[in-house]
Amino acid sequence: MATADQILALVRSFVSEEDEQFLAVAMQVAAHEARQGHRDVARQLKELIEKAKARPANVSHARRPVPIVQPKGDLASLLSASYPDEQLSDLVLSDENVDRLHRVVLEQRQRDKLGAHGLVPRHKLLLVGPPGTGKTMTARALAGELHLPLFIVRLDGLITKFMGETAAKLRLVFDAISETRGVYLFDEFDALGAQRATDNDVGEIRRVLNSFLQFLEADGTDSLIIGATNHSEILDKALFRRFDDVISYDLPKPEAIRRVIENRLAAFNTDELDWAAVLAVSEGLSQADITRACLEAAKTAVLSDTEQVSSTNLLDAIGGRRQSRRA
Repeated sequence: MATADQILALVRSFVSEEDEQFLAVAMQVAAHEARQGHRDVARQLKELIEKAKARPANVSHARRPVPIVQPKGDLASLLSASYPDEQLSDLVLSDENVDRLHRVVLEQRQRDKLGAHGLVPRHKLLLVGPPGTGKTMTARALAGELHLPLFIVRLDGLITKFMGETAAKLRLVFDAISETRGVYLFDEFDALGAQRATDNDVGEIRRVLNSFLQFLEADGTDSLIIGATNHSEILDKALFRRFDDVISYDLPKPEAIRRVIENRLAAFNTDELDWAAVLAVSEGLSQADITRACLEAAKTAVLSDTEQVSSTNLLDAIGGRRQSRRA
């Protein structure tokens, strides 16, 4: 029988319409069955995979339509749009955070039911925590779950040195939030929301923050507004009460690290990994670092014509990520 991780990887790649990944995992299942002595099953699987690979390109299933919601005019320099396929099940988070995010999705899906009773679903979220711990991926997963476009606010286009311009551009963004339902991510949110009383504060920054607070307070749209920051300690305290929920992210603990590695290497044989050594060297790294290390180890396996990810290759890849963080 295929392992649970292989089944999850098959379903995930099918849902995401990733044909190459689907076939790679299927081949891994065939190899697993062969090792278990189920040679007839393995042969049938390999025959089906070969047929799928030989299928003409125009026979493949229809792809997702080209997105039609794209920022235009002045908004083109302020927002970038995408249509993520990620789901909450793709995230490796604490049980508490998973529950809170599922509650957001539930309330959004039932917003008409809540509205009939004069209630408003959660739609203003502040995500705080170290880099690479899943904040941006959370925004992508919420957009994927709700089948909404994800708009990332480009702060380099939003914040200018000219007095009054930033607030005017901010109004354009909130007009878009009102007109087009989506998930709007203000990444590196501290660039907008830093405390108004800091020593290097200038009048323009105070005005921008005041404008943002007013827009956020007045927002009554169906869009999701998400702020993400690595530096919650410098945010103005007035911001926190404007959000419906503040969700904290931490560096992954050993059990979460193992889940990340198993998810990312589900298409490969990891039976011989020295988990004690892998978990020890991974301590203190973010999910993003661990994911990149897994991808490096996977590429090494592929280029070596093997389906086995060795402890040596994974440890080297993790060590490389740790070294790059020190650089």
